[in-house]
Amino acid sequence: MTHLRNYLVATALGAALGAALAAVAPAQTAPTEPVAAPTPDKQGSTTNDPRVGLKAGMYDASEAISGMDHLIFLKKPDVFQIHASSPDDPEVQKTLAILGVSNTSRMSKPMQMVIAQLAFANSDFAFEGNYLFQGNFYGVDIYDIADPAKTRLLTTLVCPGGQGDVSVYKNLLFMSVEMPNGRLDCGAQGFPPPPAPPAVAGAHEALHGPHVPPANPERFRGVRIFDISDIQHPKQVAAVQTCRGSHTHTLLIDPNDPDDVYVYVSGTSFVRPSEELAGCSDESPEKDPNTSLFRIDVIKVPLAHPEDAKVVSHPRVFMNARTGVINGLTNGGSHPGERGGTTKRDLAEETPRDTNQCHDITVYSAVGLAAGACSGNGILLDIKDPVHPVRVDAVSDPNYSYWHSATFSNDGTKVVFTDEWGGGMQPRCRTTDPLNWGADSIFTLKGDKLHFDNYYKMDAAQTDTENCVAHNGSLIPVPGRDIEAQAWYQGGISIMDFTDPMHPYEIGYFDRGPIDAKQLVLGGYWSAYWYNGAIYGSEIARGLDVFKLKPTKYLTQNEIDAANLVHFDVLNVQDQPKIEWPSSLIVAKAYVDQLERSQALPASQIAELRKAINKAEKSHLKKKQVAKLNELATQVDSSVAGAKDPADANRLTALSTILKHPVA
Repeated sequence: MTHLRNYLVATALGAALGAALAAVAPAQTAPTEPVAAPTPDKQGSTTNDPRVGLKAGMYDASEAISGMDHLIFLKKPDVFQIHASSPDDPEVQKTLAILGVSNTSRMSKPMQMVIAQLAFANSDFAFEGNYLFQGNFYGVDIYDIADPAKTRLLTTLVCPGGQGDVSVYKNLLFMSVEMPNGRLDCGAQGFPPPPAPPAVAGAHEALHGPHVPPANPERFRGVRIFDISDIQHPKQVAAVQTCRGSHTHTLLIDPNDPDDVYVYVSGTSFVRPSEELAGCSDESPEKDPNTSLFRIDVIKVPLAHPEDAKVVSHPRVFMNARTGVINGLTNGGSHPGERGGTTKRDLAEETPRDTNQCHDITVYSAVGLAAGACSGNGILLDIKDPVHPVRVDAVSDPNYSYWHSATFSNDGTKVVFTDEWGGGMQPRCRTTDPLNWGADSIFTLKGDKLHFDNYYKMDAAQTDTENCVAHNGSLIPVPGRDIEAQAWYQGGISIMDFTDPMHPYEIGYFDRGPIDAKQLVLGGYWSAYWYNGAIYGSEIARGLDVFKLKPTKYLTQNEIDAANLVHFDVLNVQDQPKIEWPSSLIVAKAYVDQLERSQALPASQIAELRKAINKAEKSHLKKKQVAKLNELATQVDSSVAGAKDPADANRLTALSTILKHPVA
């Protein structure tokens, strides 16, 4: 959630949130290697869908679902609710004051309400064992998910500071803190509002003149570390300060370093004054080569002594390797009128900007790479040395406003980037919103270079009161396919197949009507992640939803059963794990279903394979039945060379391997 600048930057909160939730206004510039020309007339979202026209309501909205069963919904705890429905409510004004808003004269009443709601918004997930950790701008909830259908809240940790993104490893819980109300002691009282900024002459000055709150030694902005050995009583053991705070962070487990973990910190907010944290600078690179802009931060955490965690490097991932210029990448976005105007003068004011921050970084240690969604660019990093990541490629896109997050395919040959166009605060899934704006973009990796293939966007039309744009998702481990569950704020949850990167398509969804039919209320799904057989949705305003997959024409029960064989001990989605499937006949049956769907094998051979696999299962892999599987493996091998689709060739090879060496 990054784009409130239009509304906030003229206030004191604009300094804190306007940059922390940065940049509704994209740069107006031609990228070096454009992916595609902007096409504002491209077809918008469809109205011919069961998700269109759903009744509104906070808890009683009507719902549409396909390919999933809804197991349970839990309201977020009372302490994470704002008990007010009007911006004039004293509770709203009190919340704004704690957030640092000293002057609301330039903020509309509806926006005051939205910002107050944001102070209690649910954010991202992390998982370990039978526990789910749900971040919130006000703290963290910990749930017992031993039985997903009976998920229950264990404990709530109040520790404000936004946006509360979480990661977990062994007995340690990590939390991002970026907003200026964060305190070292986790106190909820915030700080006294700073003086109101001086009156400004016009809109341009309002957009470019944020007021930084005065330095305070009790303020915390960075990454908190908690000991969760006692799961119901987390204890803060470290608080690592950074110059721009931590909007998001990524936990990196280095396979060559069992004693430490590393944290990549993406700060998107204003640079704090050096009086508050020594060494911080918001100067341009020309004025200060040690500027806190144009970098990420790397924290090293000794597992035996997390209290000694500290920043160990500030990689200049935007540097031009040839010239050494720090600000070496430029935003390629160019959505007309993103600041609210549509005239040539409005657009002319959207001057080019150098990319100076990453919003989110996904590391994939199995292939030694990371994909950085870095506001104006998608970048690829070599992370073999975790302390000193090196950029190996970068792309931009004139259809993209704000590169938000990234997901690798399991084999590491594709990357899905998201565009948080309009941020989490805008309705961008209407019939008038083009399908290549606020969408996913799918790239193929060839020799550490990103090559664009296509866009994907949840295409069921949403209303003017539903904030909707691409957001966080994770892989569903169906063997032989690339499938991702993804959140779209009030656009709900969409399940996308991107096995063929040129032709991604939807295979399931869940959506509710708008929270309010008359005004935009901050809500919808922040994250939708698969974990050990269930899909969990972090709903910003309401709480937590749990789903499980069910078979459709797009996904068979065998494919679901094969996915459910995958078990993670820990899952931090931005530290992407390599998925491995057992050589099980359940997996073999999933491949057979896929080969039938794609017609890669004749019906007679499909029938023979199913018959032999079923007999082998019932016999518990007796010698005679296994010999038959071995015989069929030879036939499958002979079909690999003739496969027209590379995905089918891979499935045939994987199927043959299982038939030759099946396990119970």
